[in-house]
Formats: sequence, structure tokens, C-alpha cells
Amino acid sequence: MKVTLLGTGSPIPSPDRAGPATLVQAGATNLVFDAGRGVLMRLSAAGVIPPFVHRLFLTHLHSDHTTDFNDFVTTRWAMSPVDNPLPITGPPGTAAYVDRVLHMLSDDIGYRLEHHADLNWNPGCSVTELLDGAHPADDVLTANGVTITAAPTDHRPVAPTVGYRIEHEGTVVAIAGDTIPCEGLDALCAGADIYVQTVIRADLVTAIPVPRLQDIHDYHSTVEDAARTATKAGVRTLVLTHMVPAPFPGSEPEWIALAAAHFDGEIILGPDLTVIET
Repeated sequence: MKVTLLGTGSPIPSPDRAGPATLVQAGATNLVFDAGRGVLMRLSAAGVIPPFVHRLFLTHLHSDHTTDFNDFVTTRWAMSPVDNPLPITGPPGTAAYVDRVLHMLSDDIGYRLEHHADLNWNPGCSVTELLDGAHPADDVLTANGVTITAAPTDHRPVAPTVGYRIEHEGTVVAIAGDTIPCEGLDALCAGADIYVQTVIRADLVTAIPVPRLQDIHDYHSTVEDAARTATKAGVRTLVLTHMVPAPFPGSEPEWIALAAAHFDGEIILGPDLTVIET
């Protein structure tokens, strides 16, 4: 499998890091996890256009993970030569969220239908809500030998939240999203070849004199938390993403050293479009 970090940023805008999004390519499937700020620009840079995404997965409905969901829906619709509904998987509540976004887009949908004679269908989304257990098989996943499992994570008070385990030809990728260590996360990561985890630097966040920012301590994994989870689960490669605060250029080895104190496998902290292959 091939994992591309489409966006490694956080809610704080960065000139270098787009919002949270990860591309997993397994066989001929293109699976996108979360739809943060700039996801389609990064997806294009990775050589994939929206009509060729098999399924979009949401880990939760926090705004920084869904900021460009509307762009994903609209652009896929406008670029597809035939009706091509977007399959979406997310935690309970995703279907209602998608309905609200489509309602928000109603003016734009009307403009485009009126202007383009060959565009005579509305944008469609096929939603699967999943919190725990095996993802329903479909023709594409089955044909490519891809299985996906979900497990609940802990990002409270944001709830429900979910992570995903992707398996293909004996390899495993775990996409955790925002969470603190928990039983569901351990299940997702067990024996994974690649474990992708949102992380914060607790020491740096504590030093920022903004009370609201201090609230993030209790519902995100620290770098050390992610490393301990990776060790406990027997992970081969730990990938740090969605870093808060964004690492200053040249400080990446500090983050890696914090993780290496608790995990002796491969640790990756890279820029957007970093590629990891199993």
C-alpha cells in the first residue's frame, strides 16, 4: 500500500501545510481520509483527481477535518462525465452532516444545472455510517482485495469519532485521526505496518499563553502518547501528522526524538505529500 500525507496541518493556517487529509492507495483503489483545508490541491499534486477517488472517509466532524468537503463534492460532480455519486463513510451523524452541506450548496447546484446542458443530475453522496466493526464490502474493494475495519476513538467531547484499519495483501495501515490513547485505537493499530496519528507537542502548547489552546491537551495524543501506542501495538512505522503547533523548519528531529524515547521503530514526520509505502 502507498500512503500520501495530503495535509499535515492543523486548524491554525499554515503557508506550508494543508488541513488534515491522507490518501491511501491499495491496489487500484484511492481512499481519502478526511477533507481538510486544501485537500483537492494536494490530491491533484499526488496525481489523483476527485472523480477517481473510490471513497472518502471522515474520522469525525470537526471543522478542520471537513473544511473542504463541499469542494470535494462540487468538484467531483462538475468533473465527472456521468453521474458519479461520492461514497462517504463516517461516524454516526455523517448522513445528516452531508445533507446540510448539500443544502448549503443548493444555489451553486442550481446555477450549474441551468448553465450546462450536459450536466443534468444533482451531486450525489452515498453515505455509510460506521463506528465499530467491518466496513461493508463493495465491488471495488472486493475486486482489489481491500478490507476496512472501523473502531471508536476518544476525542471527547467530540463524539462519536472513529479510526480506520485498511488491509491489503497482508499489509495494514491504521488511520487514527484525533484521539487520545484508547482501546479502539489499540485495536486499529495491532500489528500495523503504518500507523498515522495526529499529535501535539505538549511542552510547546503549554508555553503558549492562550487559554483556549490549552484545552487541546485533554483530547489529542501527544508525540509520546503516539509512540507508546505504536510500541504497545507492535507497529512497524509511526507517522506523525496534524502537528500542533506546526514544527518550525529544522525542528523536526526534536519531534522524532521525543517519539524515539518510547518507540524503536521507524518514525516519520514530513511535509505535505510525504509518501510512505509498505
